[in-house]
Amino acid sequence: MAKAEADPVGGLPDDRNAEALLKRLEWTVLRRLDGLLQGDYRTLMRGAGLDLADLREYQHHDDVRHIDWNVTARLQQPYVRQFTEDRELSAWFLVDLSASVDFGSNRFTKRRIARDFVAVLARLLTRHGNRVGALLYGTQVDTILPARGGRLHVLELLQRMAGRPAESAAGSTDLRDLLAAGQRQIKRRSSVFVVSDFISAPGWEQALGQLALRHEVTAVRLFDALEMDLPDIGLITMRDAETGEQLLVDTHNAGFRKRFKAAAERRETALREGLARAGVDTLELATDDDLVDAILRFSDLKKQRSRLANWSGARRGAPSHVRPAA
Repeated sequence: MAKAEADPVGGLPDDRNAEALLKRLEWTVLRRLDGLLQGDYRTLMRGAGLDLADLREYQHHDDVRHIDWNVTARLQQPYVRQFTEDRELSAWFLVDLSASVDFGSNRFTKRRIARDFVAVLARLLTRHGNRVGALLYGTQVDTILPARGGRLHVLELLQRMAGRPAESAAGSTDLRDLLAAGQRQIKRRSSVFVVSDFISAPGWEQALGQLALRHEVTAVRLFDALEMDLPDIGLITMRDAETGEQLLVDTHNAGFRKRFKAAAERRETALREGLARAGVDTLELATDDDLVDAILRFSDLKKQRSRLANWSGARRGAPSHVRPAA
């Protein structure tokens, strides 16, 4: 995939300063969300901040996600886990900042969208007294910020993200490293946002599913429209952002564009199937998305899923993979 010639941090010059970035987002995004979410920010963190308190027999309308399958198998009777809720919730951001996220065909790169999403969610949650932590991945997990609260902590997180240079092409990304580090680092049940374009070596699906066994996991999938469908723009040099390999291609060739689109569709199908197997919620975030609309759309779908899970004893056919409409 051709790499966009963009600012290394994917933003405007004043966005290199974490304070300026956060002020801009507080003014342009958080103010809108405050009115539209109407304080219902907890829908973004459903199931987080819970400690196991007891087990009891399954009853009509119980959430099937709370069934303890090990106990159920032993006793031959469905049992559900009961939780006590912490006053403070914890959210973690597992952020993929590998070379491929520096791509963007429009004004913004995937890196820029990832950073803005993390900034908005982290500030939204810490303003309500919750804690946020982060693991940042380039070619390896090189930054770990423990979960803390407050605006200064969010500024530190943004500074760590904004101050990083773009990754040079250094081989294939392996998200299993990031997900495994998340399992080791996050001790208490938390809400976990895995922010990535999921361009990775295979095998991440199982690691993501394992993470979701303990935590409430949301996959925030970053993408750009040009990765799906190549326009007719003549001769171009395409460079794989992960490996650095370059190839001169003629986009006037309708056969080439057709093969490109077919390959992209196969990758898309495999990605969606992998996320579905992992059993996580998914927010798809394009480089040209309105961040407020995307978060609200996702919040609405989380509410719908919660209602479906509790309807008629939470039918087992209720969807485990939530995807905002395009």
